[in-house]
Amino acid sequence: MRPRQVCAFLPSADLAGRAVAFSADIPTVFDQPLAAHHKLIGRWVSAREEAAMTFTRAAARRHIERVFDAAVMEILASIESVDLRVAVLGSEEENPPAIAIICETLGQLDLGWIEASDAPTSWRAAAYRVLEQKLGLLLPIFGYDDLFEQIAMYYWDGHTDDGAARESLIYHYGVDGEELDELTLPSELNARRPDWMIAANAAPRRRLPIALRRKLDALDRSHQALAEIDPERNAWTFDYEAVCDYIPGIEECSSLPPLTLVPFEHFTRELDEVARHGMEMSFMDIAGLCPLSDASQIDDWFTSLRLGAQFLACVQDLIQFDPTKWGGRHVRP
Repeated sequence: MRPRQVCAFLPSADLAGRAVAFSADIPTVFDQPLAAHHKLIGRWVSAREEAAMTFTRAAARRHIERVFDAAVMEILASIESVDLRVAVLGSEEENPPAIAIICETLGQLDLGWIEASDAPTSWRAAAYRVLEQKLGLLLPIFGYDDLFEQIAMYYWDGHTDDGAARESLIYHYGVDGEELDELTLPSELNARRPDWMIAANAAPRRRLPIALRRKLDALDRSHQALAEIDPERNAWTFDYEAVCDYIPGIEECSSLPPLTLVPFEHFTRELDEVARHGMEMSFMDIAGLCPLSDASQIDDWFTSLRLGAQFLACVQDLIQFDPTKWGGRHVRP
């Protein structure tokens, strides 16, 4: 007589080809072989379907993934400015499953007419300023102030004025006065910004063309709607400690996001410098991570995902809209 094998599940749960009733009240004996994240999403899927169905465990996993993927893609399909991927994660600890949004686009966000058109500087600066202020709620992205801070730490010991930066270069790097002329100082870095990057050049909203104002107002409304979502049920919430709990080894990645609003044409060397670690070890590319302990929270997650997609659609609409080609007229300041 053979000794009994030790098994984590009851014997019937390990029978090959065992059908699993895919409904909200799946018996525990059959439910156990599914991973926690499959069970969580599975309960959400079953609640959406009119009739209960039976699956083998492998078919159940495929069905859960297919239904969830289709629901996600329906929402994200219209987003072209960035490439986003959604992943359902388990945890090595006792944490509940989590759903992560990952940004797979690397480099400068396409700024369209803001960077390339002949529109008045004040219009372009106003649009750019809105993107600087609001995109960080949703995307892993950095702007000029972040770049300036990084460069200041790299080269000038954190100093941001020319005098202190010069002293730092001489003290730390042994640079003499003649060589200083060949190195970048804070004032030179700031001077390289095109006029439309400077917030002081932005026209007041009331001085912009009506069509452009409407685009910016729509973006404001979508941003506000997303900002009001409960962070614990928001697909776009980023908490570094939570990310580390679910993605082992991410601490070794660069803290720099993969996207930037800084134009490469004007700051190629500096962007290459700060991005070196990210290119070697990967960037902090998580747009959001939301732990979910109950299937009832998934509908809220999808609500916030849709609001984020609507916000990104407003961003795309703004970037693709050139007010000079839609009847916009110069307005006196």
